[in-house]
Amino acid sequence: MNLVDTFLLLLQSATSQGILWALLAIGVFLTFRILDIADLTAEGSFPLGAGIAAISITNGISPILASLMGFGGGMVAGLVSGLLHTKLKIPALLAGIITMTGLYSITNRVMGAPNIALLGQDTVFTQFQAMGLTKNNAVILAGFLFAAIVILCLFLFFRTEIGLALRATGDNLAMSEANGINTDNMKIIGYMISNGCIALSGALLAQNNGFADLNSGIGTIVIGLASIIIAEVLFANKSLLLRLITIVIGAIVYRFILAVVFEFNVEANDIKLASAIVLVICLSLPQLRSKLGLKKMLPKTKGGQS
Repeated sequence: MNLVDTFLLLLQSATSQGILWALLAIGVFLTFRILDIADLTAEGSFPLGAGIAAISITNGISPILASLMGFGGGMVAGLVSGLLHTKLKIPALLAGIITMTGLYSITNRVMGAPNIALLGQDTVFTQFQAMGLTKNNAVILAGFLFAAIVILCLFLFFRTEIGLALRATGDNLAMSEANGINTDNMKIIGYMISNGCIALSGALLAQNNGFADLNSGIGTIVIGLASIIIAEVLFANKSLLLRLITIVIGAIVYRFILAVVFEFNVEANDIKLASAIVLVICLSLPQLRSKLGLKKMLPKTKGGQS
């Protein structure tokens, strides 16, 4: 296989995986950027969505309905974190950790086992494969449809009065309260939508991978943050709609980077380490770019000093 074929194969694989992970990244974006909250509930709601979808499919429920049920499960998880943070005044980081810890046991009870195989079961993607598409193309098409629907719904939501109030809460909490906005309710809504998207990502990835695993949520917050940072590095200062779209591109680029890394025979056990290193590099890029730009702008004085 030549270099071009290898590149195209990696790009196709990265796109099929990245488009599904993009839903998780969008969910993380809602709390991390819109509400300015570091929410670790993601690592619990992701496997919860996967587990709900898997157990539903194995019990004969439609894959699309099973995915939506996973989305609903994530919203409930977000509701719990939101209530802990707003009503019990537990710091956001601790509230996420508490919910994430509790969700481990809840997901285990939902699944009834550490993992559930979906081999031979109908999924969202097999329905597209029935149209004559290959597995990767079916995943890409279905993923883009789900991502487009989520982005469109969020775009329309953020143009409503509640959506604008939610954005205002994240931009300036004190000013929002002064203007009569119930900031606690806005935070709870943000938590719910965020974790719903994350759980939906888990549900779709479980169907793509052919199994749901209890420990699949470990490190998901890193994947979401990396996708967001890559998008912001590549596409700075965009409108909300374009930012949501660029997050999808960021997730695909992130998966492509990992795919290239694994071409150098990196062991599967090192995937989390590779993800963390990629995230560090991505987080460092804006700082490095600003420093390099500053050095170029500084005038040179006599003697060659700047």
